[in-house]
Amino acid sequence: MEKNEILALYDRDLREHAAPDGPGAHVERVGEVVRQRADAHGWNGVLWTGLDEAGADAAIQEQIAAFTALGHDFEWKLYSHDRPADLGARLTAAGFRAEPAETLMIGEIDRLDLAARLPAGVRLVEVVDEAGVDLFTETHEKAFGTDGTRLRRRLLSQLAADPGALVAVVALAGAETVSAARMELVPGTPFAGLWGGGTAEAWRGRGLYRALVARRARIAAARGCCYLQVDASPMSRPVLERLGFLPLSTTTPYLYEVKGS
Repeated sequence: MEKNEILALYDRDLREHAAPDGPGAHVERVGEVVRQRADAHGWNGVLWTGLDEAGADAAIQEQIAAFTALGHDFEWKLYSHDRPADLGARLTAAGFRAEPAETLMIGEIDRLDLAARLPAGVRLVEVVDEAGVDLFTETHEKAFGTDGTRLRRRLLSQLAADPGALVAVVALAGAETVSAARMELVPGTPFAGLWGGGTAEAWRGRGLYRALVARRARIAAARGCCYLQVDASPMSRPVLERLGFLPLSTTTPYLYEVKGS
C-alpha cells in the first residue's frame, strides 16, 4: 500500500472508529469529534476530528466543557495532517499546552528487517502475571526516571480484562531488568501498537530496542496483524527507519488541565 492509503487506514481504524483502550473506558462520537472518556487513571482525550474552520472553536469549547464536568485533565491528540491547518494555534488560544511532538511511524511487518541479536547473557521474558508486571514497571521507572504506579495499574487491568490484547516483554541480564516494551493489539484491525520501549542507561546502544521490536513484530504477525504503529521519539525514529518503518505524520499531545482535578 502507498503511504497515503496506510495513513487513511490508520485514521479510520485507530482514530475515527477507535475502540476503548482499556477496561472502564468509553469511546463516543459527538458531531465531528471522537473522544475517549475514562476514570482518573485512564486516558481521557480527543482521538479524531473532522473539523473545519467554521466549527473548530465551538468544538474545542464543547470538549473543554465535557471533560471539565468529569473533573479530568485531558489530551487532544493532534496530527499534522488534521484540519483546519491552524487547529494547534486554536487549541493553544483555548488554554491547552503543547507537549513535544513525536513522529507517527508505521511498518508493514512483512517488509521489516527483523534480524536482531540480543547481547550475551540477556534473555526476553513475556509478562503474564502480577510478578511480571512488577518487573516491567521497575524497568520502566529505571529507563525513564518516572513513577510507574499508573502504568502498573493499567497493565494489571489489561491483563485481567483481555490478556490476549497485550504483549509486554522484559529483557533480563541475570536477575537485573535492563529493558522493557509492550504491544497492544487492536481486534478487528490489521494494526498493533508498539509502546513504552525503554532501556536502562548503561545498556543503551547494544541492540535491545531493536530486539524488542523484532520480538513483538513476530508475535503480531503470528496473530494476524499486518502493520505496526509507533509514536516515535527523536531517539527511536532513526532506529525504526533502519528497520523499515515509514514516517507518515507527526503527532502532538495538547494537554488541558482542569483546575482542582
